[in-house]
Amino acid sequence: MYNGSSSQELAEVLAGEIENMAAETRIPTHRELISRFGVSATTVSRALALLTQRGLIVTRPGAGTFRTQAPTRQPDGDTSWQEAALEVTNSIGSARSVRATAMLSTLATAGPEVIDLNGGYLHPELQPRAKLTAAFARAARRPEAWDRPPVSGLPELRDWFAAAIGGGLSRHDILVCGGGQSALATSLRALCPPGAPVVIESPTYPGTIAAVRAAGLRPVPVPLDHEGLRADLLEDALTRTRAQVVVVQPLFQNPTGACLSAQRQHDIRAIARRHSAFVIEDDFARHLVHADADTPPAPMIVDDPDGTVIHIRSLTKVTSPNLRVGAVAARGPVAAKLRAAHVVDAMFVPAPLQYTALDVVTAPGWRRTLSTLALALEQRRSAATAAVTAVFGAHCLSIRPRGGYHLWVSLPGHIDDQHFASAAMARGVAVTPGENYYPTDSSAPHVRLSYVAAPSTADVESAIHRLQPLVTDA
Repeated sequence: MYNGSSSQELAEVLAGEIENMAAETRIPTHRELISRFGVSATTVSRALALLTQRGLIVTRPGAGTFRTQAPTRQPDGDTSWQEAALEVTNSIGSARSVRATAMLSTLATAGPEVIDLNGGYLHPELQPRAKLTAAFARAARRPEAWDRPPVSGLPELRDWFAAAIGGGLSRHDILVCGGGQSALATSLRALCPPGAPVVIESPTYPGTIAAVRAAGLRPVPVPLDHEGLRADLLEDALTRTRAQVVVVQPLFQNPTGACLSAQRQHDIRAIARRHSAFVIEDDFARHLVHADADTPPAPMIVDDPDGTVIHIRSLTKVTSPNLRVGAVAARGPVAAKLRAAHVVDAMFVPAPLQYTALDVVTAPGWRRTLSTLALALEQRRSAATAAVTAVFGAHCLSIRPRGGYHLWVSLPGHIDDQHFASAAMARGVAVTPGENYYPTDSSAPHVRLSYVAAPSTADVESAIHRLQPLVTDA
């Protein structure tokens, strides 16, 4: 019986077994490893990620995880010195921490026997794959696709983003980046000196927490209500910490699903302006509005002539995880600073990807693509909401968003969300424990259920109903 709690320890145990396997041997599933070693789903995912990095295993979606072909290698050297060196690196100058454990868990690939209610990207059945394939083929045939693009991005693509965002923006206010996470990380490093405080929502997207800490910044969590970030507590936080950056998700916030009302947007902008602080508006869900939703409020940057708001928009969530193309919109001198930071981070986004994105969003069928997705998301959300209410009770959802791709489900107070996620995996369902979304310890237990990564609506319903015994028998 394995008694260790560390993913590193588990990885070492599994490595000893896997190294003796023949190439292409399928290794045990997540469920089998959880049951065998008595550890959490998160620990298993981290251990397998470590083994993947070492080249021992490879995961093939829909098939499983397999032993790789053992390479010819030199005898292992002594790398123990690295631990001390890395510890010194992490402790000097700031609290910089390049750890992405929660992010890696949401990117973990479930085996074919597991229904994925954890992932945040569209299942291939929901992606516009035919359009992406055709657009990429056309982009690859363009001679200019293999020239170096402008640092700020293709002018035509910047024009499209400017028009899509609104507010009188022009191409000169737009910087094309490699997706929303890249845009957020670059913006934080450009705006904040090491060690500076940054106000974030609590709970919030794990990528926000990871980006703040990787930049050596200090997260200052501010709670939400049904309208998003609480303005009264934001005022207190900025007064107390003198933070110069606030990060918000205005639509269908991850994980709660809250939307900033027009009045709340106005209040946040006004408070930030009084404190000479920037608001980074991570508008990741703008294209994920459901068919039965009311028209959402305009982006915060639309009514912001003074340049308080820095707007982030991405095409990844609505197309494919591989179309990593997004944009940062900003008014004033800060745009030049963002551009300089982007050059240091990435130089530029590859032109073939930019031309593919431009082809997709300017095609006559783009609006139809969004409408088709909006209908599918409405269907999945309705089914997921009904199933969650039946399994977890009528009061488990404080917000029922008509947009985005997830539900924030409250668990009974005596249930630990990490243990719940592990037990769910043992029943063939991958969910995300709520503690992944807090920079500090959380109080009330939650799980986030995504309904876009599973193959079908029926799979979503089936997976949620599999969780019934974990609630009734707890």
